[in-house]
Amino acid sequence: MFYDLNVPWSDNSRELQRTIAFLDELGYDTVALAHTLTGRLPADLLIWPPQTPPIPSPLPFPTSRRLRILRRCNISLTDAATNHRIPQLQKHYDIVAARPTDEKTLAQACTNLDVDLISLDLTQRFEKHFKFPMLGAAITRGVKIELCYSQALLSSDPNAKRNLIGNATQLIRVSRGRGLVFSSEAKSVLGIRAPSDVINLASVWGLGHERGKDGLTKEPRAVVEFARLKRTSFKGVVDVIYGGEKAVEEKETGKKATNAQKRKAASMESTPVSLSEQEKPASKRQQKRNKKAQEESEKEKADE
Repeated sequence: MFYDLNVPWSDNSRELQRTIAFLDELGYDTVALAHTLTGRLPADLLIWPPQTPPIPSPLPFPTSRRLRILRRCNISLTDAATNHRIPQLQKHYDIVAARPTDEKTLAQACTNLDVDLISLDLTQRFEKHFKFPMLGAAITRGVKIELCYSQALLSSDPNAKRNLIGNATQLIRVSRGRGLVFSSEAKSVLGIRAPSDVINLASVWGLGHERGKDGLTKEPRAVVEFARLKRTSFKGVVDVIYGGEKAVEEKETGKKATNAQKRKAASMESTPVSLSEQEKPASKRQQKRNKKAQEESEKEKADE
């Protein structure tokens, strides 16, 4: 199964419908529609979502039944002191992703924030190089690093393309190819590529073919399942599945079978059995033996 976990939500339903239909045609199985929150998080998250949610359910246009649609929230991290309401968003979105804007917020997202994904704007030039201890802390916690490729395809700024390629190769080298997720972040059909093209692009950036395929299948699936467990299970560790109804049905079926056997045994004991039913007919071999013994006895009597 191929995943694209970053398709920006747009009020232009026609263009968004074309994008989702083209992703389905290219062979993607799961698509996440992303809504972005900038600045300070709203104080009314406890009564969120409002009457008109950003991403309605169901969508205002038809989609393929085969395609799985998820809802994602992108949080632009500008101040490390205003991110304490992030866990409340997990109740309303399938995926919560953080987009750091500087070195301080990146370090906070990798070490402390309870998010599912870290998405970086690779078109900008970072002041410092990425370091493995910081990214390794996020990967150890189960938080993946997202690389979006459509910015290199649709941007008309050569510096943005140069920065994206340089940051992507540096991320692949520093992370040692682990915990990377490839998404499109495509706002139109022109920014989407088939899974095989994305794998080849990752190979050009220095990632192997197998790791590139994992960035579209295994790693994003881990993000989705880990986020689901955090919402439905106890502290993201224990998931209780109720199966009592099936056990009760099996127990009742066993009781019915036992009662039927008891009734059958009681009826057999109460019914008298005739002698003819008790005596079983002799087999053909036994009949031959009896006949031979009878002839021998008659022959002995004739000799006497």
